[in-house]
Amino acid sequence: MKRDQGYNTKQKENLLTYLIENKEKHTNVQEISAYLSAKGTPVGVATIYRQLDRLVEQGTVRKSAFDGKTCACFQYIDEEQDCHSHFHLKCLSCGKLIHLTCDHLAEISSHIAEHHGFTIDSSQTVFYGICAECSGQDQSENDGIIAENSGSLT
Repeated sequence: MKRDQGYNTKQKENLLTYLIENKEKHTNVQEISAYLSAKGTPVGVATIYRQLDRLVEQGTVRKSAFDGKTCACFQYIDEEQDCHSHFHLKCLSCGKLIHLTCDHLAEISSHIAEHHGFTIDSSQTVFYGICAECSGQDQSENDGIIAENSGSLT
């Protein structure tokens, strides 16, 4: 667990524990607040944002604001996890955010860099549409999905 030199409170420890336990997903302040309240350590939303901003500054947490309409998402940065190596899909119906590793998109990214002199930051690249669950498709048709994250991001 990454630590800073600052003062560690039980609230901060619970916040970090939640982020570590949910490192495979992007989470928002409302989900964190509900978790902390359920743990018996309710924390104000402003305090959660402050703590998250400090963790982002320290490089412990990644902040993503994909579309400017929904609230920011946060994710614990695990040394083994590389969110820069895959793209994201966001369901416009349920808000699910899906991490996607796809050779075809990697080829497109390489083509754009090589032929157009532009480097794509896949960690900030989001494709919007409707997920298989919302459209009623069979999940097995979605090769390349490495993690699904439930929960509305609104």
